[in-house]
Amino acid sequence: MTDMQCAIDAQAKLAECPRWDERTQTLYFVDIDSFILYAYDTKSKSLVHRKFDEEIGCFALDEQDGFIAAFRSGVYTFEQFNAALKPYWSASYDQKTTRFNDGRCDAKGRFLAGTMYSPKDAFKGALHQFSQGKEVLIDQAAWTSNGLAFSPDNTIMYYSDTPNHVVYQFDYDVESGVATNKRVFIQFPHGNGRPDGATVDSEGNYWSALYQGQRVVKISPQGKILEEYPVPATYPTMVAFGGPDMKTLFVSTCRGAQTEDELKQFPHAGGIFALETNVKGQIEPRFAG
Repeated sequence: MTDMQCAIDAQAKLAECPRWDERTQTLYFVDIDSFILYAYDTKSKSLVHRKFDEEIGCFALDEQDGFIAAFRSGVYTFEQFNAALKPYWSASYDQKTTRFNDGRCDAKGRFLAGTMYSPKDAFKGALHQFSQGKEVLIDQAAWTSNGLAFSPDNTIMYYSDTPNHVVYQFDYDVESGVATNKRVFIQFPHGNGRPDGATVDSEGNYWSALYQGQRVVKISPQGKILEEYPVPATYPTMVAFGGPDMKTLFVSTCRGAQTEDELKQFPHAGGIFALETNVKGQIEPRFAG
């Protein structure tokens, strides 16, 4: 293992959803609070971005290298990085208090995306599933939907509620897309970081970015913390595996919440950090339409 290094000094207010494109060796990520989608070409070291009219919470690539993305107002597709947005599903929630936050595709190409309820005084955050033009409500019992990930055999779905410091497991039937048997996977104590975005490696370990915890934790499928990796930012937000051998862990971070003293300590907060690991991640499934 090496120390975590700043790979992209993006200075993002709220960098989230790092996503590796194994076809082009490109790392995508968003700045939710700035309404921006970024694309970083790791071969040319070039960074380009696209600004939208509202928050983009999460996205996935599709089989044709286009995108499906969840915004405050709903879910849209676009055929290439700068193509026009096409409405897929219009939000049925109160957009003043709720927006999409975290999500990804399952192994059959369904897009799952969760919402966050800004007042954080009721469990109105929900997990939605999108496939073949249809929407299905999977769960509605969170303040902030986060940490969505799947086990390598696709039988377990993970899902966190960040403000309540908890990660859940569900049994997941990948053929039908049905999630059942919700139970607590791990409950973190208050005051030492909250489970934010996550991924699962090829060995089945769950990697979680601990918001306000200055670290990433690697958790066994049985819910035991195996390793902890310091992050040079107070607010890690999500993790993703990538790189030529899928062994590089990319970590997105938040700058907007840092105090002046924290910014002096962590000047690259809001950037994307990278850690070389000894385990491979999983190739990210693509949206099937």
